[in-house]
Amino acid sequence: METVVKVKDLCRVYSSGGKKKVQALNGISFEVKRGEVFGLLGPNGAGKTTTIKILTTLLAPTSGESKVLSYDTFGEEKKIRPHINFVFGGESGVYRRLTGKENLTYFANLYKLDKETKAKRIAELLELVGLTSHAGQKVDTYSKGMVQRLQIARGLINDPDILFLDEPTIGLDPVGARELREIVKVLASRGKTVMLTTHYMYEADELCDRIAIINHGEIITLDTPENLKTQSGLGKVIEIVARRMDETRIEGLKAVKGVEAVTVKTEDEKQTVQIHCARHLTIIPQLLELLDHENILAFSERDTTLEDVYVKLVAGGKT
Repeated sequence: METVVKVKDLCRVYSSGGKKKVQALNGISFEVKRGEVFGLLGPNGAGKTTTIKILTTLLAPTSGESKVLSYDTFGEEKKIRPHINFVFGGESGVYRRLTGKENLTYFANLYKLDKETKAKRIAELLELVGLTSHAGQKVDTYSKGMVQRLQIARGLINDPDILFLDEPTIGLDPVGARELREIVKVLASRGKTVMLTTHYMYEADELCDRIAIINHGEIITLDTPENLKTQSGLGKVIEIVARRMDETRIEGLKAVKGVEAVTVKTEDEKQTVQIHCARHLTIIPQLLELLDHENILAFSERDTTLEDVYVKLVAGGKT
């Protein structure tokens, strides 16, 4: 498969007043293939948005290589921009005083589409994002989900080879987020290359062909969602809701042979304890004994999720 994004030893340093500098990216490397949905995951401040801004020619790298469609993102921007587009979640990239159709017409004119192509593409995009019946309404009257779907249409107006989506579902309700994910799936089925950042692990698991997890400006793992889960060594997850426990019991759980990681979430006087273990059936009695039967309120087990892998890698298995 053809490589359409190539990043090698990419660094970005921000100056923050005087001599203070912040290393946003510290020599990251990865490639994205044509037709791939590629996810970039990581905590706030990890370097996701900085990476997207460099690849979309909005920000210059400090050092290293960043190529899109074989062109340098800094120095050959004009050769890249007609073939890409981007949507930043939570930011308005459309004009609210215009109608949905007027917005798309405006952006089509910026890309100098001819009259016939413009009319056909606008109609197709409005249908794709489910806004045909709302095309004549001002964007001021749209829900947040409708605005975000219009932004996707805006991002596709130039029929880009690569669409960059930076947290596209942030702030959307479950219905709006699901609608947007369905649009991404349609784009993937049509062979579009999509580079996606998100904080929602289930979203990345559902949409992405491959995922890179970035932390402190460095890529700490890169693989398919399935491989990340199966190769994590986390095995099954035993989830126990119990009355609040002291730290000694928690440390005791971590010390049990076969336990890969333990995460604890405290709410009022209750704690949800997630225990990741490879040989879960043989160690359950020992775990229950450490937790004290009388304190256990609920018990269940499930398969490892991408969120479990993420927590292990980014937070060291602790929350």
